[in-house]
Amino acid sequence: MSRTWLITGSANGLGRTIAEAVLRHGDRLVATARNPQQLSALKEQYGDQVAITALDVTDAAAADAAVQFAVDTFGRLDVLVNNAGYGNVAPFEQTTPEAFKAQIDTNFYGVVNLARAVMPVMRGQRSGHIINISSVGGRIGTPGLSAYQSAKWAVGGFTEVLAMEAAAFGVKVIAVEPGGMRTNWGQVARGSVPAIMPDYEPSVGAITNLLKAYVGKEFGDPGKVAQVILDLASRTDLPPHLLLGSDALHMYKQTEAVRSKAAADWETVSTSTDFEGSDFSVFANRMEG
Repeated sequence: MSRTWLITGSANGLGRTIAEAVLRHGDRLVATARNPQQLSALKEQYGDQVAITALDVTDAAAADAAVQFAVDTFGRLDVLVNNAGYGNVAPFEQTTPEAFKAQIDTNFYGVVNLARAVMPVMRGQRSGHIINISSVGGRIGTPGLSAYQSAKWAVGGFTEVLAMEAAAFGVKVIAVEPGGMRTNWGQVARGSVPAIMPDYEPSVGAITNLLKAYVGKEFGDPGKVAQVILDLASRTDLPPHLLLGSDALHMYKQTEAVRSKAAADWETVSTSTDFEGSDFSVFANRMEG
């Protein structure tokens, strides 16, 4: 049966690749972008199979309107892909409050706004998939990406909670966490780097040099990622998080090894704050139950 999708940030990058894969698959699509004229080629090629609407994901009212547009146009909404997002590289100290907030608003609150808008629809249907495009940056910390990764960490936590809450009525929620992909993300991220203060050259400067060598040579194939997204939308056995890419898996494993060692090294301090005689098994049994 043909499904109806809504994809944020459909104009370029991964969002455009997913949009094209959905349409080739024969499903129906509401494609969104801040500038819907960028989506005209999709309309010309796929006709009534695709509907286009303007959407600024940071605007909660616009998110509500986009979801209502999808339901009014196609009668239902089966898959939401929260893809819109961007990152800028800069030391935190050199990131203006306005620039920091703008990244949080797009990368995190954009996800929240669309999820809030779509949840009553999917709950009423007793079915649906919410696929949040996050990043391995939602599992690790990288100098120069304080705003972007703060948002992606928030997306990961939000996804886990929403997945547990929505499971009772058949709605599946997952955060997809790719590593580097050959999209325009790296070019955008590098394009706003300020003149880095000398004290941040060993940390943020090293990342900008890495990006300079890495952009255009990323491991992730957006077309293959899009095929994974298509597959996820037909599954009911989704994990709350899914890493994509050898680089993402490698960075995650390295980071988790460091965290696990730190937890073991500091275990005595961690447990030293308990009241004497506390019985942890009571809490553990309740959590497992």
